[in-house]
Amino acid sequence: MLAGVLHAPGDLRVEEVAEPAPSEGEVLIEVTYNGLCGTDATEYSKGPMMVPLNARHPGSGHLGPTILGHEFIGRVVAAGAGAESWVGKRVACGAGVSCGTCAWCRRGRTNLCESYYTLGLSTHGGLAERVCAPTSTLAEIPSDVRDVDAALAQPLAVGLHAVSRSGVQPGDTVVIMGAGAIGSFILAGLRGHQGEVVVMDIDAPRLAAAEAMGATRTIQLTGDMTTGDLIDQVGRSVDLVIESAGAPGSAARALDLVARGGRVLLVGLAKEPQPLALAGIVLREIDITTTVAHVCGTDLPRALELLRATPLSDLIGVKEVPLATVEPDGLRPLVAGTAGAKILVKPNHG
Repeated sequence: MLAGVLHAPGDLRVEEVAEPAPSEGEVLIEVTYNGLCGTDATEYSKGPMMVPLNARHPGSGHLGPTILGHEFIGRVVAAGAGAESWVGKRVACGAGVSCGTCAWCRRGRTNLCESYYTLGLSTHGGLAERVCAPTSTLAEIPSDVRDVDAALAQPLAVGLHAVSRSGVQPGDTVVIMGAGAIGSFILAGLRGHQGEVVVMDIDAPRLAAAEAMGATRTIQLTGDMTTGDLIDQVGRSVDLVIESAGAPGSAARALDLVARGGRVLLVGLAKEPQPLALAGIVLREIDITTTVAHVCGTDLPRALELLRATPLSDLIGVKEVPLATVEPDGLRPLVAGTAGAKILVKPNHG
């Protein structure tokens, strides 16, 4: 079968690989769509950061060239022992594999599993014609959810998990810093929120999409804008700031924007250490929370239900590309910031 295999930074090859065979508790999925995200672009352009090209991953045991792809859907075409009931079903995969028995898994926090690993980042994933996945990572796609919408389930689950972690309350004034992919899916998770939701970003098209998705107000950031300028625009009554960009200085700015007694949720992964003036944070009694990934068993089904009620592909915009041209038409535009839409790769169509 054909797969998109990362061999080294800037070296992704669409090549023939052996078809995987499902083990006990696993299924073989014929992939309909595999979405690309900023993590894939970073691994391709600057990695390896998470992909185990040079050192064996402790959870998956994988080492070496890796098939990317952690946002995929498809139809189950074969199954290992104990998973036969999944054959024929259309499924979304959450990609996060947990052991189910450690202390964190027993508490329902499977995303913090002691041996956690991710398909498409820690071992082979869904940027291929077929992929194996444990049934614990799957949710059946409702019959009235289109494939193009269901393909957004995994990143939307990440957004929903972030919203759950934020502690947002009805009537809160919320600021989302960053309207990229993860910021958009967090905004989707806030749809119907009974309070103002302000979205900030440097990119006008992203802000236009945020307005279409329900943002109460948007603010286009410029290089000369100070934190004081932003406070003037949003006021001193921001209950919750969600920092989803991970840009230098963004965490400090988020903490400056939030009101006394407010909350800041850190989502974006900063690449370098960032200084924080902790005294002011303590004196204003700010709650700081973080979030990572999602819980497959709860967040993925919630994402599919939201997609059933609100098809998001039309709102955020998607671009379909064949596997054969995933590098020039998918990864490179993502790296350059010129994609302009969510990239969905079709491994079995051209």
